[in-house]
Amino acid sequence: MKTRFLMVLVVCSATLCAARVSPADEKSTLPLPDSGNVTLTLDEYNRLVELAAKPPKKSDPAPLPYSIKHADVKLKVENDGVRGTVQIDGEIFRKGVSKVPLTSGMTILDAHQNGKGVPLQQENGTHTALLSGPGEFSVALDAGLPLRIEAGRASFSLPVPSAGSVQLTLVIPGDHTFATISSGLITSRKSENGHTAIEATLVPGQPTNIWWATRETVVQAVPRELRFLADAKTLISVSEEQMRVEVLADVTVIQGEPAQFHVEVPAGYEVTGVTGATLDSTETNSGVLTLKVNAPTQRSHQFLISLERSINGSKADAPFLSFKKAQRETGEVLVEGAGTIELTATEGGGLKRMDVKEANPYLRSLAHFPPQAAFRYHKQASESPMLALQWVRFPDGSVLAAVAESAQVTTLVTSEGKSLTEVKLTVKNQAQPFLKVALPAGASILSADVGGERVKPVQGPDGSRVPLLRPGFRPNVSYTVSFVFMHSGAPFAKKGGADLSLPSMDIPISLLNWEVFLPEQYKVKDFGGDVIAANRVPPAFQADAATYSYNSPDNEEPILAGKVSIGAILPGQLGGVLADPSGAVIANARVTVTQTDVGYSRSTNTDQQGRWVVSNVPSGRVRIQAESQGFKTTVRDAIYDSARPSTYSFALGIGSTSEVVEVTSEAPALNGRYSELQIQTKNAPQQQAASANVVNLQRRVAGVLPVAIDVPRAGTSFSFVRPLVLDEETKVTFSYKSR
Repeated sequence: MKTRFLMVLVVCSATLCAARVSPADEKSTLPLPDSGNVTLTLDEYNRLVELAAKPPKKSDPAPLPYSIKHADVKLKVENDGVRGTVQIDGEIFRKGVSKVPLTSGMTILDAHQNGKGVPLQQENGTHTALLSGPGEFSVALDAGLPLRIEAGRASFSLPVPSAGSVQLTLVIPGDHTFATISSGLITSRKSENGHTAIEATLVPGQPTNIWWATRETVVQAVPRELRFLADAKTLISVSEEQMRVEVLADVTVIQGEPAQFHVEVPAGYEVTGVTGATLDSTETNSGVLTLKVNAPTQRSHQFLISLERSINGSKADAPFLSFKKAQRETGEVLVEGAGTIELTATEGGGLKRMDVKEANPYLRSLAHFPPQAAFRYHKQASESPMLALQWVRFPDGSVLAAVAESAQVTTLVTSEGKSLTEVKLTVKNQAQPFLKVALPAGASILSADVGGERVKPVQGPDGSRVPLLRPGFRPNVSYTVSFVFMHSGAPFAKKGGADLSLPSMDIPISLLNWEVFLPEQYKVKDFGGDVIAANRVPPAFQADAATYSYNSPDNEEPILAGKVSIGAILPGQLGGVLADPSGAVIANARVTVTQTDVGYSRSTNTDQQGRWVVSNVPSGRVRIQAESQGFKTTVRDAIYDSARPSTYSFALGIGSTSEVVEVTSEAPALNGRYSELQIQTKNAPQQQAASANVVNLQRRVAGVLPVAIDVPRAGTSFSFVRPLVLDEETKVTFSYKSR
């Protein structure tokens, strides 16, 4: 009822007011209502309350993090160049550091704001400033442009900054010189003191060409002031007795034709070398290095300067090379330490620390050790970069106590998924007593041998240990260490996937050969892991057919011939075939090659086809000794050329190994008294049958190993290799299905 009453009052008041207005007062201004209470309807009141409850609309963010409001370009033509300043005013809208593109196509000599330097970056030819916001900015650039002078005409191209408005002030030589500006409007022109000053408004972001007539018809050669920029990339190497400094200096000439540059050499340092494509000669006098160039007109020069000084303490200040009369000097510094050393670098004087990965790639390529610190700088007139180095040197660690020259691994996989693996290592050992073996989960070592005799593995808190030495056995040559382990695995299904793992061992292995023997009822494919299929790696002997013939030890005439798979010997390798007088090849015979000039020695065993090979044999006189149980030991001398690798074959006579048959003649390969080899190559299929290693391991399971396991008697072998294994697990994966 109250609401209806208020509405009646409002309507009545409006009716009375309308009745009192005369026609003469219709054109008069209506009076403002008196202050006081306002009576509203309930709907109007609810609508106002709803509007007041709505949150205020947020302002849209700026489309760009910055705005360039105005650019004031002031240039003056001097001799054959254009110099001046570009004042760019704008505003940063966002918090933090923003990249603001300033200009492109100009040579920027310096950039500053409120008397402080401004860092610049070049991105796709555009000079970009790193400015903090939010707030306004005003950046001043000292810039230069090349001037083109022709007969009766001078001109230059001005890249106009992308600003809201751009104003140009240009001073050119000559009274009342008429200049033309394309893409711009000249607003003022006046002459005084032999120069013409022009003011113009330019089109933002659009290049402008400016030209004017000159009185000279021929360009006059006038002396020009030398202006250039220098960038020095410095590598500082700290060793035990000296500090070496290598500086890759890039010099960019803006004006003039310099015949030489002068570099201030830090006190106490000696210049050990200077190179450069345009370098003619050098001279050092009173701490100043003079670089004389053979191409003064060239605009870019690069020099590599090497310095060094002796040190006897644990701290020193890093040196900085400085080019005299350079308009701008920038650079990077990379610090490295030789040997086991901890370096601490403290920067100052405008030096900025950066990530080592950000350093120039050419500078990083000069380093010989891992860099430990990196810096960049832009030298100012009011300060010089400083870098204080302090280091702590630690004693170098000992050499490797043991290394495995090779590893021959054989794995038998049963149909139940169990695997039995034998690892044979050819070890060169100095003093390491044990081999730490990190077995896969579910695996255990069954037996171990050192030099052909059984030893007992040891279980440590962090893994199993296989002895590398035994009492009374301290060899100074390579010998064999082997162990066998079993892995429970997972049973095979009709099809699926499986993986096999070898344990990590704490000695480096030069080359690992792994033969995996799988049951014949399973067809496998899609091998993977961190191994390489052996048929994809060039072996020492490739599967080519070769005919061999040799003389019997008791007869000068060849009495037998046969064929064996043998291939081309690689440079630095030496190999051949061993057979008995009946022509049958001799497996597991020991062959030792000694280079008598340098004392180099390497031993190996023949494979199931009587083949043997050793690698990395230096050129010179070599002695080849072949021995096998039940045969006479045969020794042969020869002259070997590693660049032209040779093949040698032997026929061992029946007898005791204590009987030695020595050949004293030094005959070249292929034509010796006891060997003659003619290679006839033809393609042969990849060998998939089990090797002797598989057969030997099957026999050991039957009567030697303390385990009952049903190993497969028929199956297929797959061979893999992996070079340089450093204390890491080796794995092979495959998919399978039953046949």
